Amino acid sequence: MVRPYSKWKLAVKTLPFVLVVLVLKMLVHHYDQEMLTLSSLFTAIVSANIFLIGFLISGTLVDYKESEKIPSDLASSLQSLADEGFILNKAHKQQIASPFLKKILMLNQSVIDWFHKKESYETVQDQLFTLNDDFLAFEKETPANFIVRLKQEQNQLRKTLGRAKVIRETSFLGTGYAVAEILTFILVLALIFIRMDPFYESLFFAAFISFMLIYMIFFIKDLDNPFGYGKSGVIEEVSLRPLLEGHKRLELNIEKNLHA
Repeated sequence: MVRPYSKWKLAVKTLPFVLVVLVLKMLVHHYDQEMLTLSSLFTAIVSANIFLIGFLISGTLVDYKESEKIPSDLASSLQSLADEGFILNKAHKQQIASPFLKKILMLNQSVIDWFHKKESYETVQDQLFTLNDDFLAFEKETPANFIVRLKQEQNQLRKTLGRAKVIRETSFLGTGYAVAEILTFILVLALIFIRMDPFYESLFFAAFISFMLIYMIFFIKDLDNPFGYGKSGVIEEVSLRPLLEGHKRLELNIEKNLHA
């Protein structure tokens, strides 16, 4: 979840790099080593790099927008499974689905822990698999279409978790990142050695362009990892609030159901 002040973290993270560029620029100017001249070719390279960065942002933004739906989809499937358990308990006037409901609560917590890298993906999948034992036990107590609904939600959970795993572990166009980083490094280096009069203007443009390019590189890397909870430097995290709220709601409903 992004805190109100988090939008400035990338800017603060970028500033030390810009300060280094300015210090190097002043040193190069002081020793009269500005050996490059500003030309249309340089501006064309800057434009090309900005275009590439824009392309990378558009690609990572698609995955990020899809990632925003994943916690609510998981919470919805878990709640649907729990609802079926509550219905079964009420239909038979006894707590025959209570062990199943406790499994769903544990599964909800395991999913949250997996996002925070406190639980392995295999453990979560194993917990999903053990629900089959409950489905088998329910076959004697309920119509077949009830089991079908449960299996559909179980399958949806597997698909959504698999998609989250792929998004978290796969970078969008790693070679594209490499090209953007190389171009940014070359452009910032060129800014240090370009002669531009008056000197204060060269300082301004060196600071502005380097800040913009370095900031966007950090932004793309951050955007490409929407599930980087607890990882240093990650800002644009997808909110897990639906899962957290769903866990509290499920815990409360189970407590009421067991003491009804």
